[in-house]
Amino acid sequence: MEGSLNVIGYGIAALGPGIGVGLVFAAYIQATARQPETASLTRVYMFMGFAVIEALALLGLVLAFAI
Repeated sequence: MEGSLNVIGYGIAALGPGIGVGLVFAAYIQATARQPETASLTRVYMFMGFAVIEALALLGLVLAFAI
């Protein structure tokens, strides 16, 4: 029963990174639509934000199975 509760907790905790990734990509699309010439500059920041958010999600997954 204990392992099941950890996985359910991670499922609920995964909502945060899911929303965060959506906001990062929405901001990139909006920035590119406003100024298309800066798309190559803002793409770097989009991938950095995506990587940080996904790292937090993977850390939560590891902790859900470790505890």
